[in-house]
Amino acid sequence: MDSLYNVLIAVLPSAIVFLTAFFFLKKMTENEYRKQMIEFKSTNQKNILPLRLQAYERISIFLERIHPNAMLMRIYKQGMSARLLQAELLKNIRSEYEHNVAQQIYMSKPVWDAVKAAKEETIKIINIAAAKVGDDANGAELSKMIIDISNQLEKIPSDFALDILKKEVKSLF
Repeated sequence: MDSLYNVLIAVLPSAIVFLTAFFFLKKMTENEYRKQMIEFKSTNQKNILPLRLQAYERISIFLERIHPNAMLMRIYKQGMSARLLQAELLKNIRSEYEHNVAQQIYMSKPVWDAVKAAKEETIKIINIAAAKVGDDANGAELSKMIIDISNQLEKIPSDFALDILKKEVKSLF
């Protein structure tokens, strides 16, 4: 019993010093790790923010370019048939989308979903207008029908997506 008491007297202070040092070092290491993570995130934010803003700019340009009125002004040529105009409009939308699809990694899922929905809804407007004017219509008739359908909407799909995009950009600052 006496030898157990002597061992405890020798070991107990060492154990207390060890545990104190262990917890102190653990706390210091955790604090240092936290500081490094904050610094890393801050540096990362400084590097990524310009890329994110550039992605938002590119997507806003995409949304402006697929606005029905803007596309018609850019793509319609005198004497085009409705079918040719429809094909050119759809080709333009898909091409613009494919060119900008990588930008989704810089924005939230709701914003990207709104961008995709704007693309799909714009395609739907064009296809509905093409179905209404018929196969033998000219491009001018299709253009008028697209504008008429667009004017009946509460909000143009690309405008709706642009509003969501702007809200997200404002939340960054």
